[in-house]
Amino acid sequence: MPDETPDGGPDRTGDATPADPPRTTPADRVAPAVRPATEAEVEAAWDDTDLAQVLYHDWESGTYDDKWSISFDERCIAFAADRFAHALGPAAAGTSRPMGRALEIGAGTGFFSLNLRQAGWLDEVVVTDVSQGMVDVALGNARNLGYDDVEGATAGITELPYPDDSFDLVLGHAVLHHVPDVEAGLRECLRVLRPGGRFVFAGEPTVIGDRYARALGRATWALTTRVTHLSPLRERWARSKEELDSSSRAAALEAVVDLHTFDPSELARTALRAGAVDVTTATEELLAAFLGWPVRTFEAAVNPDRLGWGWAMFAYKGWQRLGAVDKVLNRVLPDALFYDVSVTGTKT
Repeated sequence: MPDETPDGGPDRTGDATPADPPRTTPADRVAPAVRPATEAEVEAAWDDTDLAQVLYHDWESGTYDDKWSISFDERCIAFAADRFAHALGPAAAGTSRPMGRALEIGAGTGFFSLNLRQAGWLDEVVVTDVSQGMVDVALGNARNLGYDDVEGATAGITELPYPDDSFDLVLGHAVLHHVPDVEAGLRECLRVLRPGGRFVFAGEPTVIGDRYARALGRATWALTTRVTHLSPLRERWARSKEELDSSSRAAALEAVVDLHTFDPSELARTALRAGAVDVTTATEELLAAFLGWPVRTFEAAVNPDRLGWGWAMFAYKGWQRLGAVDKVLNRVLPDALFYDVSVTGTKT
């Protein structure tokens, strides 16, 4: 289990893009009608991972898209489509579009499935999440995009409220590391898939990747918060103590909701034990992660008013260029070195 960030800093979930490019978003954000957690619930969450998942993601649902630079424009459409095709691997060339009825697990605000639908990969979309707040925002994003037929339900991966053989595709992005029993979750995904249907889970942290992402985040957070609170910089560059304390609390709670990191080969074996066939894994992001995580942490540690268009373009273009290099390195370096791992398989 990943340990918490001791010196504060943003939580590390691996969701969405790790750089901060220019973006556009649906015109009307949805403010989820989530009841604030009581002090007793928060206290209980430290010993109850299921409760922690709900409280934490309900809390994040209203600000999640802004925090992770999630959008539903060309930038994130291309990102989601590229990541999905990379996860499919050789199967992508023989896969017809759209892929039919798709169920997204741990959909959050709909980043993965809604952008894949815009890219032409998906036809019908159903979103689920343990957080009702996240489901509400995802459905609101779908409506803003003109997808009034998108359905949603509050559900965890091991208890999906759908009959056997209901979907052509089950997918998720940065969700398996939140699941207590990954094998049981994949088994349930196979249950609701039609024969020949496929699951695709992308954006999961590797064991080694999580270590260097955390190390980079901690070092960047410590250096940035110290430098920006020096008297010549404090007024223009520093975030308030209240904002920094909030980030520190988020990083602490992350230790409860982030349950796993993955070795690619072991993740494949888990999928095989669950009953999948034609299982493959794919990894990505090495140099891009070495830029992306310090960039994201720096953005969380400084006054955002000081970061303008020039910074956004540097972060996005730099991450893109390093990602292109990573695609070359991916052919020669061990999978375990890369930050993200994806897994896909089919139902017999």
